[in-house]
Amino acid sequence: MAGSGLANRLYQGEANINIVGRRKMWFTVAAALILVAIGSFVIRGFELGIEFAGGTSFSVPASADGKTLTQDRVHDAVEKAVVAANPEAAVLNAQQVGDGAKASYTVRASALSAAEVEQAKTALVTDLGVKAEEVSDSQVSAAWGGAVTKQALIGLIVFLVLVVGYLIVRFEWRMAVAALASLILDLVLTAGVYSIVGFEVTPSTVIGFLTILGYSLYDVVVVFDKVQENTRGITAGSTRTYSEATNLAVNQTLMRSLNTGLVALLPVGGLLFIGAGLLGAGTLKDLGLVLFVGMGFGVISSILFAAPVLSALKDQDPKIKAHNARVLTRRANRSDDVARGDRGRPANATDADVQPVMAGGSAPRPGARPATRRGTNNNRPGGKR
Repeated sequence: MAGSGLANRLYQGEANINIVGRRKMWFTVAAALILVAIGSFVIRGFELGIEFAGGTSFSVPASADGKTLTQDRVHDAVEKAVVAANPEAAVLNAQQVGDGAKASYTVRASALSAAEVEQAKTALVTDLGVKAEEVSDSQVSAAWGGAVTKQALIGLIVFLVLVVGYLIVRFEWRMAVAALASLILDLVLTAGVYSIVGFEVTPSTVIGFLTILGYSLYDVVVVFDKVQENTRGITAGSTRTYSEATNLAVNQTLMRSLNTGLVALLPVGGLLFIGAGLLGAGTLKDLGLVLFVGMGFGVISSILFAAPVLSALKDQDPKIKAHNARVLTRRANRSDDVARGDRGRPANATDADVQPVMAGGSAPRPGARPATRRGTNNNRPGGKR
């Protein structure tokens, strides 16, 4: 009930949280976080996965001495052999190639030297009971990861162009610029967290980045739709400035944004902390982290960054400038009138003491009986009408 009451007061403007009015503070915080992220890019860089950095690939038959080898069995054997040769090496999941008698498993690992490769192959032959000539190796180029990155960038550019076009048609170009700035902030800060934490950048990471773009855009559009509703025809005589109307819209959608973000973050948090943390599903941590961080930043930026950026851009519009000046001038004049009225009133006077001045003379004396017209005796019992 308390939350419902707060949401209602926020919607009605009774519990006003001044978010847009503190936009300089939010811009300063955003700039500081961007500098930290860029500093991490330069100093720490990114931990590129095997798909992006290249590595060594092992090919192992799916059967040995008439016995079928499972995918997990081959992965565990390759991981054990590779880590024994190079403790810092990483190993990806095994993938089956072909079927039937010609089936085999391909397992990719970090780049190994020739001596480390031979040591790992010898261990595989002993562990799996396969023939030495049936275990092959090859060097994995980073070209595949480069191709994935290229396609992701193309998809990102196309997405941003379509988003800007939609927002210009649906709203206006200033809202498109503010939404684009919010999306870029989400990407930079999420990438900064990835760089600081040191998680590997894998294809799952790329997929997660593209996913958070849509989520962040959804939250921004919800806020901007309410802003447009509150500011429609605002220059015709509203008692609020554009920034105040925008701040009201943010307050009205605040509980919705927080609730939506919480509902979205709960399953992603379970994926990250339970799946990757407690159950040890390492393949989930890359996708879980980028979604959790990106969605969190998306909620925050739609509230504290997108709307203030829009307000700052609209305040440069000559029509909005003139409207804001009129509102502030009327507000100042009303304050002056109230102040003059208070100065003309006795310091110890109450509202009951202040009587209206009669048309022909002075105000009636305190305690005087109200005057009646001559010739009337309506107040006397039995008087004539």
